[in-house]
Amino acid sequence: MPGLIGKKIGMTSVFSADGKNLPCTVIEVGPCVVTQIKTLENDGYEAVQLGFEDKKEKNTSKAELGHFAKSGVTPKRHLVEFKGFGNELKLGDVISADLFEENMLVDVVGTSKGKGFQGVVKRHGFGGVGQTTHGQHNRLRAPGSLGASSYPSKVIKGMRMAGRTGGDTITVQNLQVIKVIPEHNLLMIKGSVPGAKGSIVIIEK
Repeated sequence: MPGLIGKKIGMTSVFSADGKNLPCTVIEVGPCVVTQIKTLENDGYEAVQLGFEDKKEKNTSKAELGHFAKSGVTPKRHLVEFKGFGNELKLGDVISADLFEENMLVDVVGTSKGKGFQGVVKRHGFGGVGQTTHGQHNRLRAPGSLGASSYPSKVIKGMRMAGRTGGDTITVQNLQVIKVIPEHNLLMIKGSVPGAKGSIVIIEK
């Protein structure tokens, strides 16, 4: 689907026409530059590669410098491919927040906040605090039994246990665009999106 690369600025709230206080996320979308156009003949599929945020040349490899020079643009920090733009774009074209309209529904892809190593209560929502009348005193947030002993005598794959939490790629679908501020390339999207402030997100139509 066509879309843009953006940066999560933070959250705020706005009042709707009927007086409701709506929580929303402010995202800086673009301007994104077309750095490559993939075709069926050359690449086996059709897509448009967009670049976001300038990058210093001294931090860019020679292969990347050649790639950006072919498109006639300055080096970009983030590159993402999108399908569905059609054939109206050319190398070096700039796409901004005008791609989106108010009340449009979008999907937002981002990387969730990393929480480090967490137990089963926080990671999987286990209840914790079981029976305390049978002498237990230090098992209030433990996972309980992990499986049978005699057979299969192992912990089966997929058992919900403690481990690293967060840092996953999350897609939130059908979020409403409350407001578009094209002069500052800002989108106000109803609700929350994954990631911390300043993290990179992908907004798709």
